[in-house]
Amino acid sequence: MQIAVVFDSAGTLLSTYRVAKDIRLGTLLPGVETTTLTFASHDRVLVVLPVHSKAIISAPPGMLLSAYLVENDIGFGVSCTRKVTTAEEVGDLLYTDTHARVGDLQECIKNVWHVCKRESILTLNSGAIVNMAQQAVEFAITAGGSPFPGAKDAITALHRMGIPTFIASGDRTTKLERMADHLGIPRDRVYGVATPSIKARIVADLKQDYDRVVMVGDGINDLGAMQEADCAILTEQQPGDRPAELYETANHVIKHVDEVIAIVQEILKQKGPEPVQQGGDHGASYKK
Repeated sequence: MQIAVVFDSAGTLLSTYRVAKDIRLGTLLPGVETTTLTFASHDRVLVVLPVHSKAIISAPPGMLLSAYLVENDIGFGVSCTRKVTTAEEVGDLLYTDTHARVGDLQECIKNVWHVCKRESILTLNSGAIVNMAQQAVEFAITAGGSPFPGAKDAITALHRMGIPTFIASGDRTTKLERMADHLGIPRDRVYGVATPSIKARIVADLKQDYDRVVMVGDGINDLGAMQEADCAILTEQQPGDRPAELYETANHVIKHVDEVIAIVQEILKQKGPEPVQQGGDHGASYKK
């Protein structure tokens, strides 16, 4: 039997700390779950920005974030949203916003550096949550992470069993590739800037090539992929509350990523493929 295992990144393979800054109130929200924050409003869109943290830190803090993005020709990727919108609409708002400043994102980056040991951070992603109804950048965000203890060993064990592993995440592809290199996952099995619908489509596509596809995730943005998968695993290794829908969908709930190994071993004992389901749709990323 051929099995593939798809992992989310932040909160699943990576122990992740996230912070957001409410632009209107001027307050930091340390330890926030950014996907949950995004899904709390139908009008919010979470975007990731391919910017290096040191470049942001060295920019003038009073400069409009939109002006910085335009001046440096920085694109973006739509990571998570409940709203049906186009990348062009999001870009029109992001590149003309007059609320968020570079200093807002600098505060987020410095907070992550302060809370996490800077030298131990394997991946660091920054972005924003735009509110399409308010026509403004509502939050600046930064997330930093390092692999959970045992994550690399779990991936190695699966590979020794002949099980290919994949990463599907809303994070930037370049950062995910760095993590994949560390964990031993080939770069051609890394899917970055994956919206919930794209994650579901990735699982659906893999089901054409494998008898069973396992999805391992921890957040609401993994729900569609978990529903599409032959086996859905919800991990609670990252602390925090999770929506009831995730527990209703999950075939297994685990406390540590290495528990995936035993679940896959049990699947291998089963015989015969189940009917393939179709689902998901395509998302988009945009470069100005």
